Amino acid sequence: MGSLFDGYYSVAYDEMFAANGAPHPHTKALFDALQLLSGSDLEERVAVIDRSMRDQGITFSRAGQEWIFPLDLVPRLIPTVEWTLIEAGVIQRVRALEAFLADIYGPRTVLADGIVPHSLVSSSTAFHRAAAGLEPANGVRIHIAGIDLVRDAEGVLRVLEDNLRVPSGISYVVENRRTMARVFPGLFLEQRVQPVAGHVALFLAALRAAAPAGVEDPTVVLLTPGVYNSAYFEHAFLGRKMGIELVEGRDLFCRDNVLYMRTTSGERRVHVLYRRVDDDYLDPVHFRSESVVGCPGVLNAARAGNVTIANAVGNGVADDKLTYTYVPALIEYYLGEQPLLPNVPTYRLDDPDVMHDCLGRLDELVLKPVNGSGGYGLLIGPAATEEELAATRAEVLANPRGWIAQEVIMLSTSPSLDGDRLAARHVDLRPFAINDGSQIRVLPGGLTRVALREGSLVVNSSQGGGSKDTWVLTSSPARKGEPSVVRPLPAPTVKAKAPDLGPRSDQPQQQQQGQGSC
Repeated sequence: MGSLFDGYYSVAYDEMFAANGAPHPHTKALFDALQLLSGSDLEERVAVIDRSMRDQGITFSRAGQEWIFPLDLVPRLIPTVEWTLIEAGVIQRVRALEAFLADIYGPRTVLADGIVPHSLVSSSTAFHRAAAGLEPANGVRIHIAGIDLVRDAEGVLRVLEDNLRVPSGISYVVENRRTMARVFPGLFLEQRVQPVAGHVALFLAALRAAAPAGVEDPTVVLLTPGVYNSAYFEHAFLGRKMGIELVEGRDLFCRDNVLYMRTTSGERRVHVLYRRVDDDYLDPVHFRSESVVGCPGVLNAARAGNVTIANAVGNGVADDKLTYTYVPALIEYYLGEQPLLPNVPTYRLDDPDVMHDCLGRLDELVLKPVNGSGGYGLLIGPAATEEELAATRAEVLANPRGWIAQEVIMLSTSPSLDGDRLAARHVDLRPFAINDGSQIRVLPGGLTRVALREGSLVVNSSQGGGSKDTWVLTSSPARKGEPSVVRPLPAPTVKAKAPDLGPRSDQPQQQQQGQGSC
C-alpha cells in the first residue's frame, strides 16, 4: 500500500478499503493520489488546513474553552448510487416527521389509531402544549433537519438519531469544502464532486418562503444566545453568509403580537426568526420566566400569524429518542411506505420486561438519555467501569422513560491522519435536509464526523471528535484508467496569508442556553 498506509487496519467496515484490502472502486483515484504524497507534501497540506481553520476562526466550544474545529486531511467519498439512497431515505424520514408534528399539535389521529401511545407525547419534556394549534404559514415545522447516519459492520446504512430542533454543522460543511479545494485542487476537480457552495442560499430561500402570508420581502434574523454558546461561530457565519441580522434577545421586542428588532435607524419588523436558542429559553412568557436570551411574547406573535419561528417550537417531541423507535411505524402510517433507511436496533426501557433484560446485559449495550445531545450522558457498556454501570443502572431504574438502549454498532472507519501515517478512525454522517414548503432538498454530502481517538465510537465535537469533507461523486474520475494527479500547492508570496475561506456545550451561565454542538 505504501508507507502512508503501512500498518493500516480496521476492525469494522472501511469506507476506503474492501475486505480484501483493495480500495473500493469509487476510492481508487483518491488512494492512488495519496500514494504520491511525500512526507513534506503531507506536512505542507496539513499546515494549510490548520492555518486556514485558525485564521478564519472556525471554532467550537468544549469544556468552557474555544478550540479550532479539527478537519482531517483525507475526505470521505460517497458514490452516486449510495447517495441516491441516502437522499431518498432522508427525505422520506423528514416527510414522516413533519406529518407527525402536524398531527400531534393538531388532530392527534396517530394517537387515536394507536400507532404511538398517548404516554409517549404526554411524558415527553420536549412536547409543549403552548405550541398546540399553531399553524406555520407554509405548513413547515422542520425548516432544516440533520439526520445522523452510521454504517454497521455489514455495510448497511442506518439512522442513529434525528435532529429537528436547531441542528448544527452546516457551516463546517461549507468551510471544510473551501479548505479542501485548496489543499487538493487537482484531485477535487478530477473527482467531479457535487458542490456545496449553494447550501446557505438554499437555506435562506427556505426561511424567506416561510414568512407570513402576504409578505413579499420578509425580514429574516438569526437569534443567538451570544458569544458564549458553543456554536457561536456557526451563528455568525450563517448571519454573514445569508446577509441577515445576528440578534440577541435584548435586540428584540413584541408589541401587539408583532415582533420587532431594534436598529440604529429605529425599530424594524421581523417576519422570520431563525432561532438558535432552546425552546425553554425562547419565550419567558410561556417557558422559563428567568430567561434573558429569548424574547417575551414571541410565541404569541407566531400564533397570531405575524412571525414564523424556525425551527418550530415543540419539534423536540419528534426527535425524542423514544419517538425515534416509532419512526419506522410513522413512515408506514403517514406515507404508506417501508423505511428506506433502517434504525439501529433499539430497546424501549419504559417496558418493564425490556428494561429488566437490558439491565441484565448493561455491559453489552449503549444507553442514551432520550433528551441528550452532543454525546453527553451516554454510556457505552463495553467500555464502562463498574462504577459507571452502577450509576447508570440506578438512573434507569429511577426514570425508565428517560432512557433507551441500543446494540453497540461498530461504526465504519475511514483513513484519518495519525502523525505521519493514516489510521482507521470511526465516522458517522449528518446530511442536512432543507424544506421550503414545496420541496425537501438534501444537501450533497453533509458533515462527516470522525472520532480522533483510537478505538473511540464517540464522534461528537464536544467529546473531542473532528470532521472530514464529504465528497458526493457525480461520476467516475475524468480520466478513466489513469491515476489522479496531486498537483502542488501554489507557492506562497512574501505577502501571502492563509487562504481566504469564505454542539450542546456545558452551560455554566444562562447566556449559553441554546443548541448547537455537532
